[in-house]
Amino acid sequence: MPAKEILLLGNPILREKCSPVKNVSDDRIKDVVTDLRDTLAEFRQHRGFGRGIAAPQIGVTQRVIYIDFEYTGPLINPKITQRSKKKFKLWDDCFSFPDIVVQVIRNYGITVSFKDESGKARQLKAEDGLSELLQHEIDHVDGILAIDRAINLRHIILRSEYEKLSSKSPIML
Repeated sequence: MPAKEILLLGNPILREKCSPVKNVSDDRIKDVVTDLRDTLAEFRQHRGFGRGIAAPQIGVTQRVIYIDFEYTGPLINPKITQRSKKKFKLWDDCFSFPDIVVQVIRNYGITVSFKDESGKARQLKAEDGLSELLQHEIDHVDGILAIDRAINLRHIILRSEYEKLSSKSPIML
């Protein structure tokens, strides 16, 4: 299937809390998974980054995300069931505002329960990069954007400025 248009910051669908998927084997859900996979692949090919995408980013208000980083595949009805006390700061970016980076604080480790494409209940324990990615994508299906998690307004910058500053020294804003 061709890649879908990615909704951008300001589109009200990105702020909606998504509905749980009731029937994983529904052809519409299979189509959403395919659309997410293809859209992620195309974005990565053209922009040079991208590890995951959530259904609301392509206009679908269902609790489905697709990850291609350490774990590859869809997570249907993902829910964080455990969070580490240990946290870390990072500069986060998003397909829905590709020219902005935001410094956020995320849990170092999490456990996520979800259903896979066959409808089987699964759990995924994640740390570091996969953990922050899953938190970012699960926020999307809850209507929360990374920009909402900015440490403060000084921690929202243009990608071009981030790249200039980070090439000289670590960014300490």
